[in-house]
Amino acid sequence: MSQFSVAIACHDRRVAERLQHCLEFIGIDPVLRAHDQTGDEPVIITDTDLPADGQVVIRIGCTAQPAPGEGPTLAWPPRQHDLVATLTAVRSGLAREAGASDARFPGLVGDSDPIRQIKRLMGQVAESDATVLLTGESGTGKDVVARGLHQASARRGAPFVPVNCGAIPGELLESELFGHEKGAFTGALDTKKGRFELANHGTLFLDEIGDLPLPMQVKLLRAIQDKRIERIGSARSVPCDVRIIAATNQDLERLIAEGRFREDLYYRLAVFPIALPPLRDRAGDVEAIVRHRLAQIERERDVTVTLSADAWSALARYDWPGNVRELSNLVERLTVQYPNGVVDVADLPLRLRSAGASLDAGPALQSDLPRGDDGERGVVLPVNGIDLRAYLADMERSLIKQALDDTESVVARAADRLHIRRTTLVEKMRKYGITREAV
Repeated sequence: MSQFSVAIACHDRRVAERLQHCLEFIGIDPVLRAHDQTGDEPVIITDTDLPADGQVVIRIGCTAQPAPGEGPTLAWPPRQHDLVATLTAVRSGLAREAGASDARFPGLVGDSDPIRQIKRLMGQVAESDATVLLTGESGTGKDVVARGLHQASARRGAPFVPVNCGAIPGELLESELFGHEKGAFTGALDTKKGRFELANHGTLFLDEIGDLPLPMQVKLLRAIQDKRIERIGSARSVPCDVRIIAATNQDLERLIAEGRFREDLYYRLAVFPIALPPLRDRAGDVEAIVRHRLAQIERERDVTVTLSADAWSALARYDWPGNVRELSNLVERLTVQYPNGVVDVADLPLRLRSAGASLDAGPALQSDLPRGDDGERGVVLPVNGIDLRAYLADMERSLIKQALDDTESVVARAADRLHIRRTTLVEKMRKYGITREAV
């Protein structure tokens, strides 16, 4: 049976050990958790008052507390073919759900367990009007999730209005959110609608909500509770039907403890919290994100790049502190620098090059290897073999770029360094999509 993530969360240790043995026998290496412990695994097996009712519940989700009647059940002790059949059915259901989620939230790219869980949560809350609080490091895609929730909601035909609470000066925030009347203050030459009114019947996305000053937090709380706002300079309240999605990369509970964020506002915003994982926790999605971004750029500008095996290895090994935003920006940069060319490790930023440096990524250059007993230098052939033609092409391209870089892109001098004719170097530069400007 092909692998997928399964957790065992049982009250009875003997039950857990028996289930672990059964799963390992059919080729699944489960994660053992306490009966009340949560995790990211999409499938959880738990016991229900064994041995009284003699049942094991297999359910989808990341909590080990199933509702009555939730999830398929197996008699205890489970027979191997029953366990395989039940897990196969669950896996098929997950695959159908994942396909539906991909179609529903196309902006959220990836198929890792953490991202599938995010898509499930989005599917649960998208069509409701519940306030959503998105948390996670900068660059994890909180704006993408917010837009995805709006597009999947009944409000999709109305405006999606984003506000970066950290980018607007405090003295202008009230006017930006709630609007003002003509003459309300110096410079108020016309009546202006605020973001609440502009988002009426739609979604208001309050990004960087942790940066909102305390006085504005009071006014925001009142607007959310009353579903009405007052423009500056007006005594008349205006009804506003908006769905609120807030986002932050800060720890709001810590800000509450420090007196910098209102606890009552926090509970108003965190009706349905979604924590976005950093890219380092879903490294398996890196290739899918790169290919998705390349396809976007190719549609927009009709250019793309091809990455060498070593370059892919470097991307996979890097921990991406800037998350998806850093990866997306890198892909765009590479298409600008090397349009329709081949990108090797040497073309990546320095911080990524060391991430891809490994003997198992490919053979080492002869000059980097020690001499053997016969005095000859050799190369190390990877255990799984290598595409020699692709490797030699990558090496040739890398050496050409180094020669051009060393000679300030003077082609004749670079050709001398490589001991080839200038016309030959020009042909190879054209072959690999190398331009002097890009070096």
